[in-house]
Amino acid sequence: MTMAAMLLSLSPALHADDSKLPTGHYYLPENGEVIGEVKTVIAEKDDTLIDIGRRHGLGFEEMQRANPELGMWYPGEGAEVVVPARFILPPGPREGLVVNLSELRLYYYPPTPEGERPIVETYPISVGREGFATPQGTFKTTMKVKDPAWSPPQSMREEAAARGEPAPTVVPPGPDNPLGRHAILLNIPSYLIHGTNRPDGVGMRVSRGCIRMLPEDIESLYERVPNGTQVTLINEPFKAGWDEDDLYVQSYPLLGEKEGSVEPLIDALQVLADVLGDRNPPVDYARVREAVELPTGRLQAVLRDPTPEAKPVDIYRELDTEATVELAHRIETIS
Repeated sequence: MTMAAMLLSLSPALHADDSKLPTGHYYLPENGEVIGEVKTVIAEKDDTLIDIGRRHGLGFEEMQRANPELGMWYPGEGAEVVVPARFILPPGPREGLVVNLSELRLYYYPPTPEGERPIVETYPISVGREGFATPQGTFKTTMKVKDPAWSPPQSMREEAAARGEPAPTVVPPGPDNPLGRHAILLNIPSYLIHGTNRPDGVGMRVSRGCIRMLPEDIESLYERVPNGTQVTLINEPFKAGWDEDDLYVQSYPLLGEKEGSVEPLIDALQVLADVLGDRNPPVDYARVREAVELPTGRLQAVLRDPTPEAKPVDIYRELDTEATVELAHRIETIS
């Protein structure tokens, strides 16, 4: 089965009402945590995967992982391109802005007018690269600035000077400004949600700690997100959620302090246990392990086909008999 077929097999038809909403906007599910759909599109002559992703609200790494056999800069006219726009909502409050750093994705839960259905919006982002981690925690937006000037930090000016390329003290608004045309300030000094003059890099870990967005995305939020909006920054590489009676997981490469962890499977099983609660369905833990060890970002269905002979599985007993032995071996190997 091709990658496209595998992804599409997990994607039901998009809810008819969702099709009336702008790209990246979805009605919150009444039962479960899954939004969006996976589909394929045909590349046109001059398309790049970045172009196609941008049209569908997806970033660089999302498109690269979903289409490993295609070239990012020239997939080829007529190529079938997977558009992996199906997501499990992140854990935590469905309020304000929620940024999942490992996922390289921002979610916005706008206020719901009386009598209307609640909506969630989601956008690709860039976050801090190695050595410039984006902070985690709960914060607030403080003010918004259009056409901001940018002052390179002292460390950046020193690095540029060492290369023989002295950086300016201030970069005025304009096409060379790395903040783009819109910035939303947070109550954390020096950290912003802002646009960029290099949109092709959105969806990668390339910033010095700020959250970068596509110019059209930050412009939309800039107009609608009020000052004082709650901003929750989390780092959850593994998500689990229900779509009606189906259980899915979604796994991303580890980021920041989670990199190098010897217990990602244990962490994932705890997330899964929290989602299961008192329910005890026939979970296929081999699929869970595969999702953790091969973090492609695609949704993975993890329920076994029910049979009369199937017995309830104790998640922690299965962890003891399988995962802990493997983890102990890995620790022993690298010690």
